[in-house]
Amino acid sequence: MNLIAEIAAAIERYRIILEGQDGVRLRKINHIRTIRGTTAIEDNTLTEAQITAILSGKRVAGPQREIDEVKGAHAAYEAIETFNPYSIDDLLKAHGLMTKGLVDRPGKFRNCNVGVMDGAGNVVHMAPPFANVPSLVKDLFAWLADSEDPVLIKSCVFHYEFEFIHPFQDGNGRTGRYWQTAIIGKWRNAFYAAPIENIVWRTKAATTSPYGVQRFWAIRNRSSTSCLSTSCKQSRARVKNSRMSV
Repeated sequence: MNLIAEIAAAIERYRIILEGQDGVRLRKINHIRTIRGTTAIEDNTLTEAQITAILSGKRVAGPQREIDEVKGAHAAYEAIETFNPYSIDDLLKAHGLMTKGLVDRPGKFRNCNVGVMDGAGNVVHMAPPFANVPSLVKDLFAWLADSEDPVLIKSCVFHYEFEFIHPFQDGNGRTGRYWQTAIIGKWRNAFYAAPIENIVWRTKAATTSPYGVQRFWAIRNRSSTSCLSTSCKQSRARVKNSRMSV
């Protein structure tokens, strides 16, 4: 609670700065840093200078997919204040903006089973079966709306559970970070202009997240639900143990 109070005070000081004469410039810089951070976590190699050039309509030498990732992130963050963080429909719209042209089903829940692997090819997380995704997301949003916990805490819990569910075929990391910003931004709008994703990227080596920067894979064989269910229970047990450790 002391930390929450300190954060609230700091964000209020930050809000005053944003309203000053350098506020517009600071928002633009932090917008670029946010895009750089959230795409870099997904191994995008474009620099802040290149991202600035892309947003200015200039041609940039780089992989087309990485350029499209930057454009998608820009479009999503430009629209973030228009989204209701307690609306599943708005979540789907945001994912659609973020991943347009990058995934097969932008703005739609996955229709296959998925898992996450680390750099060595080890399975570190088996997401719940795709058939369960809509109900799990609905339950999560219902908890978000009803919980009386402080918003900063709710946003963190939401992010953790969102990544556990892994509701989309791809783009879960970017969308999860984005929606956490949407939640706390609705509470204190100065958070919209805070480059939280950039801080996460710069400190990711020191995190103890069960996911981190890992490769994603999809299981196209939909008959594997029973196997996934067993793996899901094992994953739940690991998550429970990690929470107890924390």
